[in-house]
Amino acid sequence: MKKTSLIIVISCSITIFSCKKDDGISCTMCSSPETSDFQVCQERDGNASVNGQNTGTAYDDYISGLEQAGASCGI
Repeated sequence: MKKTSLIIVISCSITIFSCKKDDGISCTMCSSPETSDFQVCQERDGNASVNGQNTGTAYDDYISGLEQAGASCGI
């Protein structure tokens, strides 16, 4: 009985800790001929942030706008 309980506790702990990584902010590097390389992050609310400042714009829209303006992202 103790062995089964221990296995269940360990399994639950692994599951909980592995899901915590999903809560993080994901970032990508972008470069442009006009600027030095910079990092654009997707915040938990789905918006893009640059230098820690939330842009108020959806991440995918922000990246698309940068690429249309000549920036390269995902490098």
